[in-house]
Amino acid sequence: MIRLSGRLRSAVIIGLQGIRARKTRTLLSMVSLFLGVLSVTVVQAASQMAQRAALADIELIEGIDGTLRMYIDGTPEAADATIRSLEGRSDAVALTSVQAIIGEPNVRPVNEGGVPFDQEWWGGGWGWGGHVRIECDPTGYCYEVIDEDYLQTPVGAAIELKVVAMSGDIRQFRPFRPVAGEWLDFTTDPSYSPGLVLNREAAKGLERYRVPAEMRIMGGSKNPTPRILGVVEDGQSWPTAYVRLDELLNWVSFEASANGYYGGLGLEVFLAPHATETLQVLRANLAAAGIGEDRLFVDVIDSRKEVEQSLLVLRIVFFGMAGLVLLIGVAGILNVTLATVGERIEEFALRRAVGTPRTLLAGIVLAETMITGLFTAAAAIGFAALVFQVAAPLLAQLHYSLAVGPFPWEAALAGVIAGLFAGLLGGLIPAVRAARIPIASVMRA
Repeated sequence: MIRLSGRLRSAVIIGLQGIRARKTRTLLSMVSLFLGVLSVTVVQAASQMAQRAALADIELIEGIDGTLRMYIDGTPEAADATIRSLEGRSDAVALTSVQAIIGEPNVRPVNEGGVPFDQEWWGGGWGWGGHVRIECDPTGYCYEVIDEDYLQTPVGAAIELKVVAMSGDIRQFRPFRPVAGEWLDFTTDPSYSPGLVLNREAAKGLERYRVPAEMRIMGGSKNPTPRILGVVEDGQSWPTAYVRLDELLNWVSFEASANGYYGGLGLEVFLAPHATETLQVLRANLAAAGIGEDRLFVDVIDSRKEVEQSLLVLRIVFFGMAGLVLLIGVAGILNVTLATVGERIEEFALRRAVGTPRTLLAGIVLAETMITGLFTAAAAIGFAALVFQVAAPLLAQLHYSLAVGPFPWEAALAGVIAGLFAGLLGGLIPAVRAARIPIASVMRA
């Protein structure tokens, strides 16, 4: 073991001496290898940033990995059982959503259907209703009927958005990022003036259009006056507002929202992985309300797995392209090293004559190429990190998550591995040739 360590040390020392003695050839090898190592580093950095951005959005929209998610029928009995089960508990939150219009009464919103404000209108209004009303025949069969009167209603100073009502703080499961103002306070008594926290798209609409503070809620009989509390980043492209469930129920009830065609306000419950007791209480109360296990849908959020599967194909394609560029660099360092070995035949033959083992001669050549690859990797990683720091503000304007975190260490590791592998591959054939140089070649000197 000590003998092997000594040969390795000797190969590294002699290799460094050879690099210092032939600076021009070393520079040529680094230039030929630089683009290949840089491409591997950039591809790995880009994949990590894409995964970071995708995970940031998915956690905002879907939830943190490991969270339990339950879907419950939108019946008044199920809703009442769910709210009673979660009352006073911090390890579970129930959500429901309705469409609402903020602005002038008796007009159509500027973004019918609650579409993004920069998107072309594609119809709808109320998402489920608006220009469409539901009629049912005596047998209970329900169908949609176009409301011609609604289509004649003019577009006015009003915007449509989705209102998400929560029984508690959802940020423990979906970590929204604050942008302005404050979040909902669930410790105070509910207000008859619902407090709203908007996402960026909804805030854009209220900033772009001056609308009265009157909110029409689908299924509500009266129009409350909302209060805007703050703005958050929720990863959604559709205008959305978040409100306390108890404040929403002051103006719309589960019974009033139910109909024979679409059902009522469906509930989505998020539970912490350790909320075993809460889940048991919830199942028991739902069973007592007539909601059996066959009508409950429970899954575990696994956002990272979904993102990695979607990015796997892209990684394979781009790493394949980067590998081709790296092979071109390997060919360059191979040609330079073969030429160098040809010029050093007498030196290697003389070393063989004084007892230098063939493995040490091969190790000297491999040490030179691998050290060259390591130097190239350091240069490529440094260049990529510098560009990353310069471009970070520009990337942040494209997507907020791209400005989070330093240069990915996985990219630096990939660059080092690529540099060492290219040096090994490019120096393998020259190393074998150097080890096979006969001692008789020293007579040429």
